[in-house]
Amino acid sequence: MSEESLTLYKLMVIYMLDNLDFPLTNSQLSEFFVNEGYTDYFHLQQTINELIESEFIRGEVIRNTTSYHLTESGKEVLEMFDTKIPDAIKDDILAYFAENKYQLRRESEITADYYPLNRGEYMVTAQIKERGNILMELNINVVSKEQAVAICDSWTRKSDSVYSKVMEMLLLDKPE
Repeated sequence: MSEESLTLYKLMVIYMLDNLDFPLTNSQLSEFFVNEGYTDYFHLQQTINELIESEFIRGEVIRNTTSYHLTESGKEVLEMFDTKIPDAIKDDILAYFAENKYQLRRESEITADYYPLNRGEYMVTAQIKERGNILMELNINVVSKEQAVAICDSWTRKSDSVYSKVMEMLLLDKPE
């Protein structure tokens, strides 16, 4: 891969992160770059690693998924080199966001992870965020890793229902 291509890919990743108010995951970035034919998975990983080493982006790992956030240094770089990204590429990125923004946001704002406690127990932390603010966070102590994994797996599918039910139970004044 040429140095010029690598630089363009770096600027594209920074541009993408700058144009959203939530982070993007490795798989979300890969989906865009690979499906749109810009580069392959391995060159994208090299690009991301160099951006992290340069401290233009930072990664946050939640249960085997890395989400990337733009740093202040990354914003400064984009301000200086924004014109190096062709308008056609910017249009592709913005069109991709227009088509997929809801799904991209949902994937980044519904999270669940677990960690071991003592005596074989696990703590599950499940969150719903909106624009970076936590709307709901549940911490659930379970007795096995299997239960922890099952809760994490179902959280993305059922978080809306759980949130609605909790709000209904807390806000509606029904006699019991």
